[in-house]
Amino acid sequence: MEEEIIPQPTETAPEPVVVLKDVDIFQKKILILSKVNITVNRGEFVYLIGKTGSGKSSILKVLFADVPAKGEEAKCVNFDLKTIKAKQIPQLRRKLGIVFQDYQLLSNKTVSENLMFAMKATGWKDEKAMKIRVQEVLQLVHLETKDFKYPHQLSGGEQQRVCIARALINKPEVILADEPTGSLDPITAEEIFKIMHDINQDGTTVIMATHNFPMINKFASRTICIEDGKIIDSLV
Repeated sequence: MEEEIIPQPTETAPEPVVVLKDVDIFQKKILILSKVNITVNRGEFVYLIGKTGSGKSSILKVLFADVPAKGEEAKCVNFDLKTIKAKQIPQLRRKLGIVFQDYQLLSNKTVSENLMFAMKATGWKDEKAMKIRVQEVLQLVHLETKDFKYPHQLSGGEQQRVCIARALINKPEVILADEPTGSLDPITAEEIFKIMHDINQDGTTVIMATHNFPMINKFASRTICIEDGKIIDSLV
């Protein structure tokens, strides 16, 4: 009697959502970084670290097509960043959630109105669906009871959580966060890191530029360091 062969589950190959291969990054015609090689797979949480001015923000700007990419290959969520046209950039950014250090909230609008404004700007039309989604993302960042408040009525940490909620509106494939805790106290910073890791646990890829080393140590993950213009990857 032949022994029954039980098929073993096969591991699925990692799916890259970001690929930079020998990419040169310029800001106003000044070379910031050369020969950048980074691959980030779907579902990863990656820290970008390095000194101020090392190029962390510039890498993020390449990924959301704010600065041009020049090199062998540059892709983000299936968009070719080398050949992307201006009319395609809004489509790219709908697949990305972007969190800035300085919040960039509209001071004359409530939390809900800030989120609704962002939704209209990215093509939402159904008012009922918009209100439902606003409540969903506010619950994710634990601000569902603050939807009527204005930015000046919120703490810095609460404003940053509104920004994270705004970044989540379109269920992005990737969150790009640029020093999201740079101006926050340690306790509030920990809350933000916890929320970002919870988002990642739900399947969203997160790339965070930060120099908050206590939080990196507490919430350990893959780290890409930019040092003297070179990329040093903790996975290599």
